[in-house]
Amino acid sequence: MATGEATGERAITGSIVIRKCHELDEMRACVALQKEVWNFSDAELVPLRLFVVAEKIGGQIIGAFQGDEMIGFALAVPGARGGHAYLHSQMLAVRKEYRNAGLGRSIKLFQRDDALARNFELMEWTFDPLEIKNAYLNIEKLGAIARRYTVNQYGITSSPLQGGLPTDRLVAEWWLKSKRVLRLLCNGSRPTFEPVKEITVPAEIYEWKASPEGRLRAQELQDRNREEFLKAFSDRLALLGYERDQKGNGKFLLGRWLENWEYAAIGEK
Repeated sequence: MATGEATGERAITGSIVIRKCHELDEMRACVALQKEVWNFSDAELVPLRLFVVAEKIGGQIIGAFQGDEMIGFALAVPGARGGHAYLHSQMLAVRKEYRNAGLGRSIKLFQRDDALARNFELMEWTFDPLEIKNAYLNIEKLGAIARRYTVNQYGITSSPLQGGLPTDRLVAEWWLKSKRVLRLLCNGSRPTFEPVKEITVPAEIYEWKASPEGRLRAQELQDRNREEFLKAFSDRLALLGYERDQKGNGKFLLGRWLENWEYAAIGEK
């Protein structure tokens, strides 16, 4: 298991500070912000107990604060695959009025610094393939890749953000010491690769998910993209790029990843 730990806090724009959380009241604030962001039913909320346990067993509870007010947080728990320890980032939440200003990325970079200080090489998390902004952040701004797709991971949830669709998820792999990540974070250089396959998500997906009339179209798109991802990953392709046009449409770019980073469990591709 990783040893050592990063300490201290990081000030970013204005009066916003990012730091690790240890106090019970801070974790209660995480639960409350989770409810605000996803609007889950109480039965589907990640409970206070898990935040407490995660902090005590080597996970991460990282909060972004403006003064005493929590405006964002990340929750991660330790995991193991193929005999290697890694961190699974279960949640990243940012209050609505603070979004689209780089705060989510700043929280992720704080997570990375803490993980490296404790000798972790990999962080993973899942994200909705129909969420265009999240995909762009994960792939293009952080340098994560994806090689796995999970069908309806959490079942049908109460969150209106899901639009009543199955909770399909891509698994982001953030190899913290990879050339891909180091080049991107050190000099903003996007690694080049030869796209083999493209999978598209139209900007209208948000409108479709929000209305009963459009939900069938959203479901059809999800079904189509699901099959394309599963086939691409079975062919050993990796999600390596993401493009957005001026209209807000998204496009996943898949190709061959030439770096040899993998913690595959027995029988897992």
